[in-house]
Amino acid sequence: MRVADAANHHRPEPEPDGLSGRDAAILAFERQWWRHAGAKEQAIREEFGLSAARYYQLLGALIDRPEALQHDPMLVKRLLRLRESRLAARQARMLPPAD
Repeated sequence: MRVADAANHHRPEPEPDGLSGRDAAILAFERQWWRHAGAKEQAIREEFGLSAARYYQLLGALIDRPEALQHDPMLVKRLLRLRESRLAARQARMLPPAD
């Protein structure tokens, strides 16, 4: 059974912490590790029926919610750190070199 189906099958209502079944399934999906390029994007399509871009939009909004932090604090904090480091790297590339 897919992660998304399992979350929706066992919990059709919102979780006690306020997350929907899909939100909980997205967090569970993010706990997995991917060894091959493209494997995660394919799994996103199979699990959620979403493009990778839409999935990451949903994930970005989800990790900003206090309910997600309450649901899985270690994962959400790790994802927030990754996002901040990617943003810092992107900004560093866009800044002109210091003279």
